[in-house]
Formats: sequence, C-alpha cells, structure tokens
Amino acid sequence: MDSTALPVSFKVLLASLPRGEPLSTAALQARGLSAFRASALARSGWLKHLARGVYMLPGDTLTRDGSLAYLSTQTPGFHVGSKTALAWRGVSQNIAFREHLSLWGDTPRRLPEWFTQRFPAGYQAAQLFDATLPTAFGLQPLPAGDPRVLVSVPERAMLELLSDVGKVQSLTETRELVEGLSGLRAKVLDELLTHTTRIKVVRMAATLAASMKLPWATLANKHSKRIGGGARWVAVGRSGERLDLRRP
Repeated sequence: MDSTALPVSFKVLLASLPRGEPLSTAALQARGLSAFRASALARSGWLKHLARGVYMLPGDTLTRDGSLAYLSTQTPGFHVGSKTALAWRGVSQNIAFREHLSLWGDTPRRLPEWFTQRFPAGYQAAQLFDATLPTAFGLQPLPAGDPRVLVSVPERAMLELLSDVGKVQSLTETRELVEGLSGLRAKVLDELLTHTTRIKVVRMAATLAASMKLPWATLANKHSKRIGGGARWVAVGRSGERLDLRRP
C-alpha cells in the first residue's frame, strides 16, 4: 500500500487511532471518518474489516483488554466475572494452558467471532441480583489494568462462581476456590447477598461456609434463612457431583 495515495486528513487520523483494539464506525465517525469512507478504506486495505461496522488497523494485533474495553461499550453491565475474575485477582487452583474468559453482562448476546477466535470465552446474562442493587456494585477495574475493563471483586466473583456450579463449573474446584478466598469483606458480601435472588447461590454459600468453618458462615446463614424456598435444594453437576442444600 502506498501511503502517498492517502489523503493527509486520514494520515493524521491514523496517528490518533488507538492500537490493540477494534474500531467501530461510531468511533471513526466521531473522528470525522464516515461509514462510507471507512468501507472504502477497508476495500483498499487501509482498514481491516472484522465484522459489520467493526474494523482494525492493518498490521495491528488486538489485545485482550483492548477488545474487552470495546465489548464493554456494546453491552450494558459487561464485565469479567466468576472464575476468571478470581484468577485475575490472585485466586486460582489450576493454571490453564490457554485462558478461557468468563464474561457477564445484563443482556443476552453472542460474542463476535473475531473475539472468540483470539480469546476463548463464554458469556452469560444470568441475573443474580435484584434491580435495586446499585449499578456496577462490586465491579472495579484491576489496580494496574485498563480502567475501562470492569472485573468482579472477590465477593461478587464468588457468588457468580457458585451460580456456575452444575453448568460450567465443577463442585470440587469450587470448594477449593472458595476455601482459598481470604479477607472477604463482610460489608460487601452482606450487601451482595441482600440483593441475591438465586436460592441456589445463597444456600450454596451458606452450606460451603458452614462445612469449611469460614469466617462469614454466620452471615451467609442469615441470608439463607431470609431467602426461604423449599426445605431442600439439590445441586447436581454435569459429572454427577451432588450438593444437598437444606434450609437452615
């Protein structure tokens, strides 16, 4: 590609575009590049087309956090949660050869192929909390991470992990991860459990905390009594693991 064939205005624009992340037509339009012009530049090889309305710079390499930051602009409540959030915050049992991201959000969606081809991931829009929980409560960027990428704090990530048991998460590993959690903040956990609507999650938190004599067992038991439900709730994982969650 001959750079001399480019208009000066686009050469200036190229220098200002962020590296390592997708470029939406909205972002390009905000910089004065129309959707029609972006499409023409993609056909000429000056932009690489990823999906409808999504581009990247030719020769650029998409980064994990840059891509997550982009997805967060497309999905309300988008964040890194559950097992991945715990691992990123220093709580993990096994080091995976290739990281599989656990992503959450408020609305159902499919992750784009350009993302999953580069970063194996799963996404879910399970609603664990009622609508009165303050927006983004328990979601914060990592201290040294991209400020645009929200990650569940340990207390919220643990409840998301419990929700995953029987779906994508084994009970054995969950026990190990929960047991390895130290320094959980009672005030934060109490607030989250107050707004948790899933009987399974609350009962499981209380059962695991009691069986392992964790410091927050009394707190979890209080919420297990509050949420009510049937006298017995049985969780069975894909491998046949069984957890009998009886009402206190």
